[in-house]
Amino acid sequence: MDLTPRLLEQFTVLAEEKHYGRAAERLMMSQPPLSQAIQRLERIVGARLLDRSSNGVELTAAGAAFAADARHLLDAQQAALARARRIASGDAGEVRVGYISGLAHWHIPRLLANAARDLPDLRIQLTQASSIALVEALRLGSLDLAFIRTAPLQADDLELLELGRERVYVALPETHALAGAAELSLSALREDWFVFVSERALPELARKGQLMCRRAGFTPRIRARADDLPGLLGYVASGLCVALVTEHTADLSFPGVRVVALADAGPEFSVAIRVVHRPDPDPAVPALLGHTASWFDADY
Repeated sequence: MDLTPRLLEQFTVLAEEKHYGRAAERLMMSQPPLSQAIQRLERIVGARLLDRSSNGVELTAAGAAFAADARHLLDAQQAALARARRIASGDAGEVRVGYISGLAHWHIPRLLANAARDLPDLRIQLTQASSIALVEALRLGSLDLAFIRTAPLQADDLELLELGRERVYVALPETHALAGAAELSLSALREDWFVFVSERALPELARKGQLMCRRAGFTPRIRARADDLPGLLGYVASGLCVALVTEHTADLSFPGVRVVALADAGPEFSVAIRVVHRPDPDPAVPALLGHTASWFDADY
Protein backbone atom coordinates (compact mmCIF):
# COMPACT_ATOMS: atom_id res chain seq x y z
CA MET A 1 0.00 0.00 0.00
CA ASP A 2 1.32 3.41 -0.98
CA LEU A 3 1.60 6.43 1.28
CA THR A 4 0.19 8.87 -1.31
CA PRO A 5 -0.01 12.68 -1.04
CA ARG A 6 -3.81 12.37 -1.09
CA LEU A 7 -3.74 10.00 1.88
CA LEU A 8 -1.49 12.40 3.79
CA GLU A 9 -3.78 15.30 2.93
CA GLN A 10 -6.84 13.41 4.17
CA PHE A 11 -5.16 12.67 7.47
CA THR A 12 -3.85 16.20 8.05
CA VAL A 13 -7.29 17.71 7.35
CA LEU A 14 -8.90 15.26 9.76
CA ALA A 15 -6.20 16.03 12.35
CA GLU A 16 -7.05 19.74 12.03
CA GLU A 17 -10.85 19.33 12.12
CA LYS A 18 -10.98 16.42 14.59
CA HIS A 19 -14.33 15.55 13.06
CA TYR A 20 -15.01 13.21 10.15
CA GLY A 21 -17.98 15.17 8.81
CA ARG A 22 -16.19 18.52 8.67
CA ALA A 23 -13.04 16.94 7.28
CA ALA A 24 -14.98 15.11 4.56
CA GLU A 25 -16.68 18.37 3.61
CA ARG A 26 -13.34 20.17 3.28
CA LEU A 27 -11.96 17.31 1.21
CA MET A 28 -15.09 17.27 -0.97
CA MET A 29 -15.77 13.59 -0.34
CA SER A 30 -18.22 11.53 1.65
CA GLN A 31 -17.47 10.32 5.17
CA PRO A 32 -17.26 6.51 4.62
CA PRO A 33 -14.39 6.69 2.07
CA LEU A 34 -12.55 9.04 4.42
CA SER A 35 -12.91 6.60 7.28
CA GLN A 36 -11.67 3.79 5.07
CA ALA A 37 -8.69 5.89 3.98
CA ILE A 38 -7.67 6.58 7.58
CA GLN A 39 -7.95 2.90 8.45
CA ARG A 40 -5.73 2.11 5.45
CA LEU A 41 -3.22 4.72 6.63
CA GLU A 42 -3.08 3.21 10.12
CA ARG A 43 -2.34 -0.19 8.60
CA ILE A 44 0.49 1.36 6.54
CA VAL A 45 1.94 3.15 9.59
CA GLY A 46 1.39 0.17 11.90
CA ALA A 47 0.04 2.31 14.73
CA ARG A 48 -3.24 3.78 15.94
CA LEU A 49 -3.29 7.44 14.98
CA LEU A 50 -6.74 8.45 16.22
CA ASP A 51 -9.03 7.75 19.14
CA ARG A 52 -12.60 7.79 17.88
CA SER A 53 -15.61 8.88 19.94
CA SER A 54 -19.17 9.96 19.33
CA ASN A 55 -18.05 13.63 19.50
CA GLY A 56 -15.24 13.27 16.96
CA VAL A 57 -11.64 12.15 17.08
CA GLU A 58 -8.55 12.87 19.14
CA LEU A 59 -4.98 12.34 18.01
CA THR A 60 -2.91 9.76 19.78
CA ALA A 61 0.69 10.65 20.59
CA ALA A 62 1.76 8.80 17.44
CA GLY A 63 -0.99 10.53 15.47
CA ALA A 64 0.07 14.01 16.62
CA ALA A 65 3.70 13.33 15.62
CA PHE A 66 2.65 11.84 12.30
CA ALA A 67 0.32 14.78 11.55
CA ALA A 68 3.19 17.27 12.00
CA ASP A 69 5.52 15.21 9.80
CA ALA A 70 2.81 14.72 7.17
CA ARG A 71 2.25 18.47 6.99
CA HIS A 72 5.99 19.00 6.47
CA LEU A 73 6.00 16.40 3.69
CA LEU A 74 3.06 18.05 1.93
CA ASP A 75 4.63 21.52 2.27
CA ALA A 76 7.94 20.21 0.91
CA GLN A 77 6.17 18.63 -2.04
CA GLN A 78 4.41 21.90 -2.90
CA ALA A 79 7.65 23.83 -2.52
CA ALA A 80 9.45 21.39 -4.83
CA LEU A 81 6.74 21.70 -7.47
CA ALA A 82 6.74 25.50 -7.24
CA ARG A 83 10.53 25.67 -7.46
CA ALA A 84 10.63 23.40 -10.52
CA ARG A 85 8.01 25.57 -12.21
CA ARG A 86 9.92 28.77 -11.37
CA ILE A 87 13.12 27.33 -12.80
CA ALA A 88 11.31 26.17 -15.96
CA SER A 89 9.86 29.67 -16.41
CA GLY A 90 13.21 31.35 -15.73
CA ASP A 91 12.20 32.95 -12.42
CA ALA A 92 14.67 30.83 -10.43
CA GLY A 93 18.00 29.13 -10.93
CA GLU A 94 21.40 30.59 -11.75
CA VAL A 95 22.66 32.81 -14.58
CA ARG A 96 26.37 33.22 -15.27
CA VAL A 97 26.80 36.84 -16.34
CA GLY A 98 29.91 38.39 -17.86
CA TYR A 99 30.61 42.10 -18.07
CA ILE A 100 33.38 44.51 -19.03
CA SER A 101 35.07 46.68 -16.40
CA GLY A 102 33.50 49.89 -17.70
CA LEU A 103 30.05 48.66 -16.58
CA ALA A 104 31.18 47.56 -13.12
CA HIS A 105 30.56 50.67 -11.03
CA TRP A 106 27.19 51.85 -12.36
CA HIS A 107 25.28 49.31 -14.41
CA ILE A 108 26.10 46.00 -12.73
CA PRO A 109 25.12 47.15 -9.19
CA ARG A 110 21.74 48.26 -10.59
CA LEU A 111 21.32 44.95 -12.39
CA LEU A 112 21.97 43.04 -9.15
CA ALA A 113 19.75 45.24 -6.97
CA ASN A 114 16.80 45.14 -9.33
CA ALA A 115 17.17 41.43 -10.06
CA ALA A 116 17.06 40.79 -6.30
CA ARG A 117 13.82 42.76 -6.17
CA ASP A 118 12.10 41.44 -9.31
CA LEU A 119 13.57 37.93 -9.56
CA PRO A 120 14.48 37.06 -5.95
CA ASP A 121 14.98 33.34 -6.62
CA LEU A 122 17.43 33.96 -9.47
CA ARG A 123 21.12 33.79 -8.54
CA ILE A 124 23.60 35.76 -10.63
CA GLN A 125 27.24 34.68 -10.86
CA LEU A 126 29.53 37.43 -12.18
CA THR A 127 32.68 37.34 -14.32
CA GLN A 128 34.60 40.42 -15.49
CA ALA A 129 36.75 40.29 -18.63
CA SER A 130 37.25 41.97 -22.00
CA SER A 131 34.52 41.85 -24.65
CA ILE A 132 36.55 39.40 -26.71
CA ALA A 133 37.15 37.07 -23.75
CA LEU A 134 33.50 37.21 -22.71
CA VAL A 135 32.27 36.25 -26.18
CA GLU A 136 34.70 33.33 -26.25
CA ALA A 137 33.44 32.20 -22.81
CA LEU A 138 29.88 32.27 -24.16
CA ARG A 139 30.87 30.04 -27.06
CA LEU A 140 32.63 27.63 -24.69
CA GLY A 141 29.53 27.47 -22.49
CA SER A 142 31.11 28.91 -19.33
CA LEU A 143 28.85 32.01 -19.46
CA ASP A 144 25.12 32.38 -20.17
CA LEU A 145 25.15 36.01 -21.29
CA ALA A 146 27.50 38.98 -21.35
CA PHE A 147 27.25 42.76 -21.34
CA ILE A 148 29.82 44.22 -23.71
CA ARG A 149 30.69 47.30 -25.78
CA THR A 150 32.20 45.89 -28.97
CA ALA A 151 30.09 43.70 -31.26
CA PRO A 152 31.85 40.43 -32.19
CA LEU A 153 33.22 40.35 -35.72
CA GLN A 154 31.60 36.94 -36.23
CA ALA A 155 28.33 36.58 -34.36
CA ASP A 156 26.19 34.30 -36.53
CA ASP A 157 26.14 31.73 -33.73
CA LEU A 158 25.07 34.27 -31.07
CA GLU A 159 22.15 36.58 -30.29
CA LEU A 160 23.25 40.22 -30.05
CA LEU A 161 21.12 43.13 -28.83
CA GLU A 162 21.99 46.80 -28.35
CA LEU A 163 20.45 47.96 -25.07
CA GLY A 164 21.23 51.63 -25.48
CA ARG A 165 24.04 54.14 -25.73
CA GLU A 166 26.12 56.22 -23.34
CA ARG A 167 27.58 59.61 -24.13
CA VAL A 168 31.34 60.04 -24.05
CA TYR A 169 32.79 62.46 -21.47
CA VAL A 170 36.36 63.47 -20.73
CA ALA A 171 38.30 62.70 -17.54
CA LEU A 172 40.76 65.44 -16.51
CA PRO A 173 43.32 65.70 -13.71
CA GLU A 174 41.83 67.86 -10.95
CA THR A 175 44.72 70.26 -11.47
CA HIS A 176 43.81 70.76 -15.16
CA ALA A 177 42.84 74.32 -16.13
CA LEU A 178 39.47 73.10 -17.44
CA ALA A 179 38.66 70.72 -14.57
CA GLY A 180 36.07 73.11 -13.15
CA ALA A 181 34.13 73.48 -16.41
CA ALA A 182 30.56 72.23 -16.61
CA GLU A 183 31.08 71.36 -20.26
CA LEU A 184 33.84 71.76 -22.83
CA SER A 185 34.58 71.12 -26.47
CA LEU A 186 36.97 68.28 -27.27
CA SER A 187 38.97 70.66 -29.46
CA ALA A 188 39.98 72.55 -26.29
CA LEU A 189 42.17 69.53 -25.43
CA ARG A 190 44.16 69.46 -28.67
CA GLU A 191 47.41 70.26 -26.84
CA ASP A 192 46.91 67.66 -24.11
CA TRP A 193 48.36 64.17 -23.92
CA PHE A 194 45.76 61.38 -23.93
CA VAL A 195 45.57 57.93 -22.40
CA PHE A 196 43.40 55.67 -24.56
CA VAL A 197 41.87 52.29 -23.84
CA SER A 198 43.79 49.51 -25.55
CA GLU A 199 42.63 48.05 -28.84
CA ARG A 200 42.78 44.60 -27.27
CA ALA A 201 40.45 45.44 -24.37
CA LEU A 202 37.93 47.81 -25.98
CA PRO A 203 38.59 48.12 -29.70
CA GLU A 204 35.40 50.08 -30.45
CA LEU A 205 36.05 52.75 -27.83
CA ALA A 206 39.71 52.95 -28.83
CA ARG A 207 38.82 53.53 -32.48
CA LYS A 208 36.00 55.89 -31.57
CA GLY A 209 38.36 58.03 -29.51
CA GLN A 210 40.58 58.56 -32.55
CA LEU A 211 37.53 59.39 -34.70
CA MET A 212 36.17 61.87 -32.16
CA CYS A 213 39.45 63.75 -32.00
CA ARG A 214 39.68 63.91 -35.80
CA ARG A 215 36.12 65.25 -35.96
CA ALA A 216 37.18 67.89 -33.43
CA GLY A 217 40.00 68.92 -35.76
CA PHE A 218 43.14 67.33 -34.34
CA THR A 219 45.11 64.10 -34.03
CA PRO A 220 45.39 63.05 -30.37
CA ARG A 221 48.82 62.75 -28.79
CA ILE A 222 48.65 59.34 -27.10
CA ARG A 223 50.95 58.99 -24.12
CA ALA A 224 49.71 55.60 -22.90
CA ARG A 225 47.05 52.90 -23.21
CA ALA A 226 45.21 51.03 -20.46
CA ASP A 227 43.20 47.81 -20.45
CA ASP A 228 40.52 48.90 -18.00
CA LEU A 229 38.85 51.88 -16.37
CA PRO A 230 40.93 51.93 -13.15
CA GLY A 231 44.12 51.95 -15.23
CA LEU A 232 42.76 54.71 -17.43
CA LEU A 233 41.81 56.88 -14.45
CA GLY A 234 45.10 56.12 -12.73
CA TYR A 235 46.95 57.79 -15.60
CA VAL A 236 44.60 60.78 -15.43
CA ALA A 237 45.00 61.11 -11.66
CA SER A 238 48.77 61.22 -12.11
CA GLY A 239 48.32 64.51 -13.98
CA LEU A 240 50.06 63.14 -17.07
CA CYS A 241 47.13 63.00 -19.47
CA VAL A 242 43.39 63.17 -20.11
CA ALA A 243 41.05 60.34 -21.16
CA LEU A 244 37.78 59.76 -22.96
CA VAL A 245 35.36 57.86 -20.73
CA THR A 246 31.64 57.07 -20.62
CA GLU A 247 29.29 59.44 -18.83
CA HIS A 248 28.56 57.33 -15.75
CA THR A 249 32.24 57.55 -14.87
CA ALA A 250 31.21 60.94 -13.45
CA ASP A 251 29.38 59.04 -10.69
CA LEU A 252 32.57 57.26 -9.68
CA SER A 253 34.56 59.10 -7.04
CA PHE A 254 38.18 58.67 -8.15
CA PRO A 255 40.75 60.78 -6.27
CA GLY A 256 42.51 63.35 -8.41
CA VAL A 257 40.08 63.08 -11.36
CA ARG A 258 37.28 65.33 -12.63
CA VAL A 259 34.86 64.08 -15.30
CA VAL A 260 33.41 66.76 -17.58
CA ALA A 261 30.69 66.59 -20.25
CA LEU A 262 31.60 67.24 -23.89
CA ALA A 263 29.65 69.85 -25.84
CA ASP A 264 30.35 67.98 -29.09
CA ALA A 265 27.30 66.20 -30.54
CA GLY A 266 26.79 63.33 -32.97
CA PRO A 267 26.56 59.53 -32.87
CA GLU A 268 30.34 59.19 -32.80
CA PHE A 269 30.29 60.84 -29.35
CA SER A 270 28.43 57.90 -27.80
CA VAL A 271 29.19 54.20 -27.27
CA ALA A 272 26.87 51.21 -27.20
CA ILE A 273 25.95 48.87 -24.40
CA ARG A 274 25.22 45.43 -25.86
CA VAL A 275 24.12 42.08 -24.50
CA VAL A 276 25.05 38.81 -26.17
CA HIS A 277 24.01 35.21 -25.49
CA ARG A 278 23.66 31.86 -27.21
CA PRO A 279 20.52 31.37 -29.36
CA ASP A 280 19.15 28.53 -27.20
CA PRO A 281 19.48 29.99 -23.69
CA ASP A 282 18.41 28.59 -20.36
CA PRO A 283 14.92 29.96 -19.47
CA ALA A 284 16.49 32.19 -16.82
CA VAL A 285 18.32 34.19 -19.52
CA PRO A 286 15.23 35.63 -21.28
CA ALA A 287 13.66 36.19 -17.85
CA LEU A 288 16.64 38.34 -16.87
CA LEU A 289 16.77 40.07 -20.25
CA GLY A 290 13.08 40.95 -19.99
CA HIS A 291 14.04 43.49 -17.34
CA THR A 292 17.57 44.41 -18.36
CA ALA A 293 17.08 47.51 -20.53
CA SER A 294 15.34 49.47 -17.79
CA TRP A 295 17.74 48.18 -15.14
CA PHE A 296 20.76 49.39 -17.12
CA ASP A 297 19.34 52.90 -17.37
CA ALA A 298 20.63 52.86 -20.93
CA ASP A 299 18.06 54.79 -22.93
CA TYR A 300 20.01 57.88 -23.94
